[in-house]
Amino acid sequence: MRRSRFTAYAASLLLAAGIALTGATAAQASQEAAATGYVALGDSYSSGVGAGSYISSSGDCKRSTKAFPYLWAAANSPSSFDFTACSGAQTSDVTANQLGPLNSGTGLVSISIGGNDAGFADVMTTCVLSNDSTCLSRINTAKAYVDSTLPGRLDSVYSAIRAKAPSARVVVLGYPRFYKLGQDCLGLSETKRSAINDASDYMNAAIAKRAANHGFTFGDVRSTFTGHEICSGSSWLHSVNWANIGESYHPTEAGQSGGYLPVLRNLA
Repeated sequence: MRRSRFTAYAASLLLAAGIALTGATAAQASQEAAATGYVALGDSYSSGVGAGSYISSSGDCKRSTKAFPYLWAAANSPSSFDFTACSGAQTSDVTANQLGPLNSGTGLVSISIGGNDAGFADVMTTCVLSNDSTCLSRINTAKAYVDSTLPGRLDSVYSAIRAKAPSARVVVLGYPRFYKLGQDCLGLSETKRSAINDASDYMNAAIAKRAANHGFTFGDVRSTFTGHEICSGSSWLHSVNWANIGESYHPTEAGQSGGYLPVLRNLA
């Protein structure tokens, strides 16, 4: 086993055991990962919707130069960088359209996926436009999907990644909680905000479990976003943006650099 692989593997064991990497060790792990290729997969949270500065050639995928994969690559200069994450992607889109750059030389893969499969956009639209009971009913439907169908879809994606990139370190990024509760804040009711946060936790738990079963590392961004939720007064997430509705409930530029990037940096 080459040293670079051993260092990344050792780091993964420490993280799995709940041992925090020191800044120096995390930096070394990132340097080792950068010696090989990096492929960034996933949905709009990985492509950088909401952060602006979209790469024109990415079209509707809206890949941003402010997105955490682009920022990590710029800071670490991996031997190759392929950015295939795409706005609106579901698990089937990843397997069909995003895995082409993966190969035996890929050393690092990041991915956020699952929210669109569970109907994230429809959940948020329902909760914005409907009453509490209708919102909670739609959330419960999404949770039922997370229980019954999402695990199998995640398994398909994760298995395909491992088959194409057998030596890669795979970091599976989760989703933030959206609201700071207990605040005097215009918009959704506290009941809706609490239910949406609980749904995010529910989704993260399911994703983390499937990731662990495949030997992948789960990147939990809820701690880095704490204090920067909607209604916090220092939000790193867009609320409803009627001028650009697709950016609603997505990380801002600060959310990408302050919420997602540190998690990838520490786990890469």
